[in-house]
Amino acid sequence: MSLNSLGAKTTLRVGETTYDMYALSAVDGLEKLPYALKVLAENLLRNEDGANITADQIRSLANWDPDAEPSDEIQFTPARVVMQDFTGVPCVVDLATMREAVTEQGGDPTSINPQVPAEMVIDHSVQIDVFGEPTALERNMDIEYERNRERYQFLRWGQGAFDNFRVVPPGTGIVHQVNLEYLARTVFVNTDGDVPVAYPDTCVGTDSHTTMVNGLGVLGWGVGGIEAEAAMLGQPVSMLIPRVVGFKLTGEIPAGATATDVVLTITQMLREHGVVGKFVEFYGEGVAAVPLANRATIGNMSPEFGSTAAIFPIDAETISYLRLTGRSDEQLALIEAYAKARACGTIRHARLATPNISSSIYPPSFPRSPARSVRKTASN
Repeated sequence: MSLNSLGAKTTLRVGETTYDMYALSAVDGLEKLPYALKVLAENLLRNEDGANITADQIRSLANWDPDAEPSDEIQFTPARVVMQDFTGVPCVVDLATMREAVTEQGGDPTSINPQVPAEMVIDHSVQIDVFGEPTALERNMDIEYERNRERYQFLRWGQGAFDNFRVVPPGTGIVHQVNLEYLARTVFVNTDGDVPVAYPDTCVGTDSHTTMVNGLGVLGWGVGGIEAEAAMLGQPVSMLIPRVVGFKLTGEIPAGATATDVVLTITQMLREHGVVGKFVEFYGEGVAAVPLANRATIGNMSPEFGSTAAIFPIDAETISYLRLTGRSDEQLALIEAYAKARACGTIRHARLATPNISSSIYPPSFPRSPARSVRKTASN
C-alpha cells in the first residue's frame, strides 16, 4: 500500500468498474515529463513506502533536468518479470530450495512465492531434430518433451505450487515475441485489494531484447538472472533517473521501405548521437504512421544502439494491435481510458495512410495450451 503522502490516489471509472489509480497531476512537474519518466513517476507514487521510495524521490523526479548528468537514485518496481528458460529454470530451483529450507525450520513452505507475476517462456534451449515435413512441429515437440521429461515435470510442479508463476511451453515462439503478443497488458490491474488498482504495465526480462515490448508503450528492459529473481521476490530495481533522448518522427514511411530499412537508419543515427544507458522516446506526428510491427522491431534493436529502452507512446495503433492479437474488449476499454486520463501517455495521434509493408505476426489466438503441453510428460 502506498503512503500516498502527496495525495495522488484517485479513481477511474471504465464501464461498470471503478479502479484506483495514481494521478501525476498531484505533483507539479510530473505531467511535463517525457512519457517514459511519467511511467517511472507513477511507479514511485504507487509504491511510496517512506523507506525505499520517498516523497523526496518523487519531487526529485518532478524537478528532472534534461541537460543534467544523472545523479538522483530512485527505486523502480516492475509490474512483472519475464524469463526465458536458461535463466528462469535456476530461479524456480532457488524458490524450491527456499521452500525446503523453510520446511526444515518448521515454517510454512507455501509462504515462499514470487511477489510479482513471473512468466517463463521456454525457447532458448529448444532443439530442432525434424524439419521440411508437415509433421515437423509435432514431432519436434514430442522429442523435446521426451528428451527433457524431468525438467518439464519440475516446471509443471512449479506452475501448480507457486502463486504468480506460469510457464509458456516450447513451440509457442521466442520470448520477446510472446511477451509482445500475449503476455503484455499495457495497463496492468492488481486485484488483491477491495478496489482494483490500474497502472502502467512494466517489466524486466532475462532476455536482452525484452525492449521489443516498448513498441506497445510498455517500459521494460533486459536484466541478469539474479536481478530478475530479486525483482520477482519484490525487490525494487535501484537506478539513477535516466537521461531521455527524444526522437521526432515526421511524415510517412516511403513506399517500398521495410521495417529493416527504418530501424537500421534509426540505429545509425542513435549510435552517432550516443544513447548508452539512456531512454529513447519516439514522438511527433509521424509516430502514427509507424505500424506496431515496425515499432516492435525498433524497440527490439534498443540493445544494438545501446539504450536502456526505446519506447513509443500508447495511441490508436497500440489499441488496434492489441485488438488484433485477441485482447478483450474490457482490457482495450481500460487501456484507452487510462491513457486518456493522462496518468501515462495519451491517445492523440490521428491515423495516417501507411504503405502496405509486409510483416509477420502470429495468429491472434495462443497456439498451444501450457497446461496441455506440460501434462504430456507428467507422471502421477
